[in-house]
Amino acid sequence: MSVHVPATFRSNGLQRDLIRLGVLPCAGAALALTLWFTHERLATLEEAFSSEGNAVARQLAVVSDLSLYAGDDATLRDIAHNTVAKGLAKRVEISNSAGIYVSAGPSIDTLEHARLFGAPVRLRAARSLTDYPQETEPSGDIGSVRVFLDASAHRRARTKSVLVGALIGGVALLLAWLSARHMARAVIRPLQRISATVSSLHGGKLTARCGPCGKHEIAVLANDVDLMAQRLQDVHSQLEDRVQAATAEALRRLAQAEQATQARTRFLATASHDLRQPVHAMGLFIDSLLPSATAQQEPAMVRLREGTEVMSALLDALLDISRLDANVMSPTFAAVDLNALFSQLDAMHAATAGQAQVSLVWRGRDKVVVSDAALLLRILDNLVRNAVRYGAGGRVLIAARYANNGVRLEVRDNGQGIAPIHQSRIFEEFYQVGNPQRDRRNGFGLGLSICARIAVLLGTSLSVRSRLKQGSTFTLTLPMAEPNTAAPQASTNPPANLAVKLNMHCLLIDDDDAILEATTGLLAQWGCQVDQAQTAKQAMQFLNDPKRRYDLVLCDLQLHDSDDGFELIFQARRLQTQSLAVLVSGTTTPAILQQIRSNAIPLLTKPVAPAKLRALLATLKPS
Repeated sequence: MSVHVPATFRSNGLQRDLIRLGVLPCAGAALALTLWFTHERLATLEEAFSSEGNAVARQLAVVSDLSLYAGDDATLRDIAHNTVAKGLAKRVEISNSAGIYVSAGPSIDTLEHARLFGAPVRLRAARSLTDYPQETEPSGDIGSVRVFLDASAHRRARTKSVLVGALIGGVALLLAWLSARHMARAVIRPLQRISATVSSLHGGKLTARCGPCGKHEIAVLANDVDLMAQRLQDVHSQLEDRVQAATAEALRRLAQAEQATQARTRFLATASHDLRQPVHAMGLFIDSLLPSATAQQEPAMVRLREGTEVMSALLDALLDISRLDANVMSPTFAAVDLNALFSQLDAMHAATAGQAQVSLVWRGRDKVVVSDAALLLRILDNLVRNAVRYGAGGRVLIAARYANNGVRLEVRDNGQGIAPIHQSRIFEEFYQVGNPQRDRRNGFGLGLSICARIAVLLGTSLSVRSRLKQGSTFTLTLPMAEPNTAAPQASTNPPANLAVKLNMHCLLIDDDDAILEATTGLLAQWGCQVDQAQTAKQAMQFLNDPKRRYDLVLCDLQLHDSDDGFELIFQARRLQTQSLAVLVSGTTTPAILQQIRSNAIPLLTKPVAPAKLRALLATLKPS
């Protein structure tokens, strides 16, 4: 089986350690034995060579004693030459103190590898022929013998002994290394296969196995690893089956949830549209009837208008949430002068604050921030309204302070405050703290949720600090802009004078009879001439008539059958270039909102407040 050896395992020195463990003791023993035996062999050779030289020297000393004593030079020369001729020595020298000197063989200068051995020549008395020993003078040294033996053979024998010893030691070391290497491989290769198997298992290849690894203890380890791998593979297969089953179940439930969400979205869109239609018509009818209502009818009409305003507020809040979900509410960042913004907020809330006996205090008007003026006004408007409503009298402080290279905006009241248990939930949708009776006149619990999400669009966050009986402070921080860089903001215009006739020509396209009647009546009160169309065919007849020039085209999005409000808006733009083509819709689905925004179509969301419609007409110049 081909296995991949991990680099981390190959790089370690286990094999080298095993080889050292096997070789070093053998190497030590072989080296010690080789040195000992070699030393003994050299000592033996040296002893033999020295013994031979000494023996030759002593033998010559014995045979030459009488001749040297008698001064027989000829005999001494014969003895010396015979010794050299027989190869017993390379050179022989016999001499005494009386001047006798006999030599044989080459001169000393020519002898390169020769060793000198010497012996004294002693004159010994002749053995007595009688049975009684006789007293004789003791013998003494009468001369000396010097013998030069050739050491070449001795040197060769020493060299041979050293080489043989080294060869034997080397062979022993080689055999020890080969044996240790073989045994190390027998251990390392199974370990490498085990390591490769474990590495493959770690990498997710659960089919990897060690396979046969011999018959020693490592084979038991390899077998255990294989059993573990098989167990892991079985468990992994079981988990995969469970995961596949769970995934299939999750996908099935997700599909059901998506279907339920789509159904809910369609239901909410339909319900929103169906609710907006009558509320829109009701509001138009009420505003058209209020000017002619009697003193007895006026309180009931006011109550009806309050009810429609509450319903409109709820539908508008739901529309804002839809816009946020559809990502069609995108900010346009610019320098915003807080002085103008605070003045606008003061004008919006001064009357309500006076009725509630709440004083509005403004601080930091001189600062300029980078934000979207309309969205920032939306957040502060909600915060100030809540502070006035729940402040329970006293004072509401709206302040701008420098903080961390930015401007921190604060809206602070001195009301009852918010308990800590509620502070983390007040930004949730439909969550209210001080309205247990669910009085719709006190809101629906959507304002802070929408403000928090708008704050995220502005690149900041809305936070709260509050203590019971000590009021609440809502805070958001915005980037600081350079002074004198804010664009002038349009001042808050006073309400339009309803007595002034607008004298405009309008085309109203809607398939709802009640809305057509209510809108037509209201526009007629304002001095407008209105043409009504319930289908796209009727609308196109009016738009194609060259004798008709419209200042305003109000078109519903959803008409009968397959009529498309978008197409009518496009046709109105093409055929009546001087008119303002506005789409009126009660549909708030994200797809529709994105389409409206991408085509830059003005939108009035049902129910349309009559004041808002009047303000739109006031911006147009009559033709």
